[in-house]
Amino acid sequence: MANLDFLSKELEQLKADGRYRPLTEWEGGSGSWMTLGGRRVLQMSSNNYLGLTAHPELKRAAIEAIEKYGVGSGSVRTIAGTLDIHGKLERELAAFKGTEATLVFQSGFTTNQGILGSILGPDDVVISDELNHASIIDGIRLTKASRKVFAHKDLDQLEQALKESASYRARVVVTDGVFSMDGDIAPLPAIVELAERYDAVVYVDDAHASGVLGRNGKGSTDHFGLHGRVHIQVGTLSKAIGVSGGYMAGSALLKDYLIHKARSFLFSTSQTPAVAASCLAAVKVLGRSPELIERLWSNANYCREKLLALGFDTGMSETPIIPIIVGSPADTMRFSDALLAEGVYAQGIVYPTVAMDKGRVRLIVTASHTREDLDFALDALARTGRIAGLI
Repeated sequence: MANLDFLSKELEQLKADGRYRPLTEWEGGSGSWMTLGGRRVLQMSSNNYLGLTAHPELKRAAIEAIEKYGVGSGSVRTIAGTLDIHGKLERELAAFKGTEATLVFQSGFTTNQGILGSILGPDDVVISDELNHASIIDGIRLTKASRKVFAHKDLDQLEQALKESASYRARVVVTDGVFSMDGDIAPLPAIVELAERYDAVVYVDDAHASGVLGRNGKGSTDHFGLHGRVHIQVGTLSKAIGVSGGYMAGSALLKDYLIHKARSFLFSTSQTPAVAASCLAAVKVLGRSPELIERLWSNANYCREKLLALGFDTGMSETPIIPIIVGSPADTMRFSDALLAEGVYAQGIVYPTVAMDKGRVRLIVTASHTREDLDFALDALARTGRIAGLI
């Protein structure tokens, strides 16, 4: 009888490389301080940028939705129909983003897969930044389109790729708004100008810019004042929004097309009513709470300045994502473990997520962290960083 023993060799290699990491099981909900093995630990790896996961309005909206709709949505929206809570969420998101329409997917990952896998064909070309998120890479793999990759934020290479692809039906330039491993921001104005010069479509994944950049967290398009010039915006509902899901923001034409063509939309049951209601509440909170974004950025700038003063290598960070570059996978995981012993949870990230020699502990600063929390983390980082020879 066949078995899965052949997988054990790969797992053993991960352990030998220092890249093996079991799941961490927390005892309680997501927050600044969490309980692990009965011990209180400072969480510095969560994407809960604005602390909305425990916001009372979101929790109340979820409870009320369960009472009204039950716990499930029944089926995919094209078969069983769309619950009005999903329509309300999409209309609120469109108003928030300043676009004609939005379409909600089950996750940011499936949003990229669904859009890229459906809009691109063999007569098209997709031009992608080399550090784009895995969901973009996998979405591109689902297409029969030609592919070109340009070096990270290299506008000369991007222009060359655009020049070389004039014969294609459509050219789509894809970039993250904020890059998830380095915390740097895409040069979106320059990308848009090049795309307009060569008649290309601009596609921006704002997973880590949603709720972080722009007025009230409207994203990178708003941050740079590029409304009407970015054709496809992808946002997440799983990070700063504090719940779960992803969405496309763009034209009504694109929404109609995706409803009929995007496989991850067509063949996946829609968000539960409680999730959709919580997301709707979160968008409303964002719309009236600019102080959350202000606090997030104040905390992020404070933490980054202190880390640089200590002598840490924070790479290209310019957002609340602040990597501390360590090096090899084994060294990275040892540093992460040392921080946990000090009461700070900062997960090590290693190959293949980043280059083999660019392992890092990725800190994510949130609006719910206090200065006391950040100072606690900085003290732990200083002690462990000196022992590890990083500073």
